[in-house]
Amino acid sequence: MAPSKNAERDAREARERLRRYSARQAVHGAQVTRRRRDNLIAIIGVLVVVALATVTQVFYFTAGPGTPTATPSPAATAVAGANSGDVPAKSLAESRTWTGSLTLNKVKLGIELDGAKAPQATSVFVDLTKKGFYTKTGDTCHRLTTGDTLKVIQCGSIDSNGSSGPGFFFGPLENVPVDGVYPAGTIAMARSTDPYSQGSQFFITYADSTLDTAATGGGYTVVGHVTSGLDTLVSDIASAGVADGSTDGAPAIATKITQASVK
Repeated sequence: MAPSKNAERDAREARERLRRYSARQAVHGAQVTRRRRDNLIAIIGVLVVVALATVTQVFYFTAGPGTPTATPSPAATAVAGANSGDVPAKSLAESRTWTGSLTLNKVKLGIELDGAKAPQATSVFVDLTKKGFYTKTGDTCHRLTTGDTLKVIQCGSIDSNGSSGPGFFFGPLENVPVDGVYPAGTIAMARSTDPYSQGSQFFITYADSTLDTAATGGGYTVVGHVTSGLDTLVSDIASAGVADGSTDGAPAIATKITQASVK
């Protein structure tokens, strides 16, 4: 017996319903796959941003512009895990607090150095200051950073790119903040990757800054802090930013150490 017209119509409608259902399922499946892909891309993006932030922190003081290099002068070569060259004896710090002043251009900063918590770094800073190194030879402040978590001015370089120093290297790291936070006014010694690559260069945080201790290979020696004049440093020098408009480079306002004293 031949199928009736109603049966044929019902069959066609059934096939059409099945086709539409299959199409909807295919679209739904594609949407689910796309959402999963987009979520994965978003997660990867977040991880990349976090990784870049960490790498950037390390780059600031281990490979960025103005970082002290491993061979600042023919008189000494950095030796991993040991002092090299004629490093001032750490006993010079006398385990006491030293007070003094540091003038950048016309901005006078009051400073204190902690000879008890950072005897070797304090001894170096005191010795170089008393010898006139910071006002005659290493008077250049060659670097300014304006990043969200790192705001420093770096000084003590003989030239304009931070590739030279006093002819010696010293360590170890001293008085490093465990939490990686360097409050506004912190004075810390700059270095390259090795803890024994410290020389004459130092940085001053002109706002609260964070440098991950593990990511930076141990952090940085805090030798002292600014007691006065920080607001003027910000308004007269740091607020002008970096010369090339970036967040790390030579200060837009050329800066030199014009006076330094400790007692």
